Amino acid sequence: MTSTAAFYLLQAGGGSAQSPLFQLGIQFALILAIFYFLMIRPQQKQRRQHEESLRNLQKGDDIVATGGIIGQVIHIRESMKDGAPVKAMDDPVTIKSAESRIIVERGRIAKVTNAKRAEATSTTSSS
Repeated sequence: MTSTAAFYLLQAGGGSAQSPLFQLGIQFALILAIFYFLMIRPQQKQRRQHEESLRNLQKGDDIVATGGIIGQVIHIRESMKDGAPVKAMDDPVTIKSAESRIIVERGRIAKVTNAKRAEATSTTSSS
């Protein structure tokens, strides 16, 4: 719905006397709904996708840490709860960057780039 259509809907009172406070409330509700669908909801969706990619992190994935360090995952130590491994955001992840090995928290990984898996899926789909 465009803003002009919303304006005409608010102006079309049908002859009934509506209070200005009611019209102001409707306008605020429309502004909040637009703000939610254009700003908040996409950010929540993007955050959920990022957390899901971090939970699906595997050995051999290429990552970029929040400090800008680019590396490849060589080991993930998952925390244990009741004897079962649990994927938490504070799990230590060992990455290899050039000749160095660095340990970062899973939650401090900014981006997961799966170039290795993307090549494998493209070659199997074209065969």
